[in-house]
Amino acid sequence: MTEMQQLYPFLYAGGSGLDTLMDDVRRSTADKANDIVRLRETVLEEHGEDLVACAARMADAFRSGGRLFTFGNGGSSTDAQDVAALFLNPGDPGTPLPALALTTDVAVVTALSNDIGFEVVFARQLAAFGRPGDIALALSTSGNSDNLIAALREAGRRGMVTVGLAGYTGGQMAEEPGLHHLFVVPSSSVHRVQEAQTTIYHALWELTQRELTREAV
Repeated sequence: MTEMQQLYPFLYAGGSGLDTLMDDVRRSTADKANDIVRLRETVLEEHGEDLVACAARMADAFRSGGRLFTFGNGGSSTDAQDVAALFLNPGDPGTPLPALALTTDVAVVTALSNDIGFEVVFARQLAAFGRPGDIALALSTSGNSDNLIAALREAGRRGMVTVGLAGYTGGQMAEEPGLHHLFVVPSSSVHRVQEAQTTIYHALWELTQRELTREAV
């Protein structure tokens, strides 16, 4: 048997271990699916009232001409872009709302990182664009990213509504007294945290849309 066959016997005709491997994959998939269902239920039960309150606050901001700025690092940066796209382009019959992800302008992000430091990439953009009544929404799996904390503090100084999504126990975000709304996913798994955060910001979007529709009627 070759070295490759020893490493991956299930890839070869007559090789052993394929049934065991598939059983492990099925079990792992089922366990992860059950975990995220329980975690999402826990998060929505724990933060349900604050989700409604936050959505009402966001709806008020949009009614007054406010804009949504989202930001995060790594995988959370793509989630930030998803949030902005969701609010900006909700599809029928949703109401398009002004939203911008601060992670999308590569020239700005790299210029600020190179010339000043990565910790200011979001705060400097909020300093330039943010106005009282706008919304700053930060996404993090740990809650400890220095550039997110700096941006939330800048947003607070500018009279913006501040919203944080974090995992674990909330990290530094949980220690920020000026943060208006914080939604913590109580998990140490980055994957489960990000999956649950998807539920949180979709719930925020749906509740905000419902609030705006209710007011319009």
